[in-house]
Amino acid sequence: MQETLWTLGLILGAIIIATIALYSIKRLQPQKDFSAIQMRVKTWWGMFVIFCFATLFNTTVSLIAVMILSFVSLREYFSMMKTRKSDRRLFLWAYIMVPLQFYWIYIGWYGMFIVFIPVYVFLFLPLPRIIGKGTIGFLRSVSFAQWGLMLMVFGLSHLAYFPVATPVYGPNLVLYLVVLTQLNDVVQYGTSLYIGKRRLVPTANPYLSWEGFFAGIMITTLIAYFLFPFLTPLTPVFGVVSGVLISVAGYIGSLTMSVLKRDLLIGNQTKWEEIKGRYLSRIDSLTYTAPVFFHVIRYFFDFM
Repeated sequence: MQETLWTLGLILGAIIIATIALYSIKRLQPQKDFSAIQMRVKTWWGMFVIFCFATLFNTTVSLIAVMILSFVSLREYFSMMKTRKSDRRLFLWAYIMVPLQFYWIYIGWYGMFIVFIPVYVFLFLPLPRIIGKGTIGFLRSVSFAQWGLMLMVFGLSHLAYFPVATPVYGPNLVLYLVVLTQLNDVVQYGTSLYIGKRRLVPTANPYLSWEGFFAGIMITTLIAYFLFPFLTPLTPVFGVVSGVLISVAGYIGSLTMSVLKRDLLIGNQTKWEEIKGRYLSRIDSLTYTAPVFFHVIRYFFDFM
């Protein structure tokens, strides 16, 4: 708990410094557009509160905090799609799957937790759309809903399973994962924005560059190596491996969500600007890093 409080204190201090620095720079350079950075800082405050609940309190409170984050993220994800009445019925059933997925975590039923959305929901979720009649857009709406459940619910729900899988180390592992994921995002974005020249996939994300990608890996791995003795029972080798793993998985998650958003919001610039400042744009990396980190640790370490 002492290490957790120290880490949360450092994160809070970093966010306060970032907030003060942002408003100071805005006053000194009012002609420049800092809206993208301002939106990131704003969502960091919200995420900081959520993950304080997820790491400082008991398993039930942590589970509820992550469930709320999944629900909000799924709602923002669904808001990007032009919907019909039959689609809304499908989305309602998708929302019902959220508390069910977290109920399996609450009772510690790992077998159902790991197959519920990938298998059972995948097989039976199309039924509300079929019963609602209408074949137009069937595949698009069903696949869109399944993608949302896999990313925003199944992926993020692994954060809630850490304290169940290992009550002793779980909260700190969540904190370790979130800190490194967000740090990696910031380093990749900042490096790409200011010194990046060679774009990785400009059609999917015009900001990410090779310079940002490698800077993210190096900085994230370095911080992972210094943090792992305080927050995790990992070995030094896995302290390094976890940094590389989180950085690469986070990049793939961010890139995938960028492609999804651009595909769904073609021609809708207003909605694109709205979604940029929401939590969906801040947790896209976590939808990949959480399950990857969870299963790698579970495979190689007995405490999970």
